[in-house]
Amino acid sequence: MEKVKQFLEPNQEESELVSRLSIPSHRPGADSSFYEDFALKGIRVDRVEPGLIVCTFKVPPRLTDRNGRLASGAIANLVDEVGGAVVHTEGLPMNVSVDMSISFLSTANVNDELEITSRVLGRKGGYSGTSVLLRNKATGELIAEGRHSLFGKHASKL
Repeated sequence: MEKVKQFLEPNQEESELVSRLSIPSHRPGADSSFYEDFALKGIRVDRVEPGLIVCTFKVPPRLTDRNGRLASGAIANLVDEVGGAVVHTEGLPMNVSVDMSISFLSTANVNDELEITSRVLGRKGGYSGTSVLLRNKATGELIAEGRHSLFGKHASKL
């Protein structure tokens, strides 16, 4: 256990680097966070319709695993973010993820261009279901298919 503690303990140089980081505060749901900027930087929204969002995303090196492939965590994040965006209502807080199911069908490499399509499957009250597909834009190969359930405040009918 002591070896693990030593391994995880930052050294002096790492501590100094972290202490110099300047991360401005933000309003949750209103401003983007460091995490969102890091994970989604470079995504391009190509098409928006009620119940549909289509995006293009070029796989950056920062989101790859040691083999140079888009990391499964990055895929899960794209399903979460783009799946949440398709059900978001302007002026209301972002919905909260309730459940995600992702089938990882193939891999994507650094600089591969992906098409990400998110569709609303249905809504009932504040509960929404979405489907998110990630495809290699050049080959059409399906990289991952996600199902995403979210809950949030819904717009008043008054």
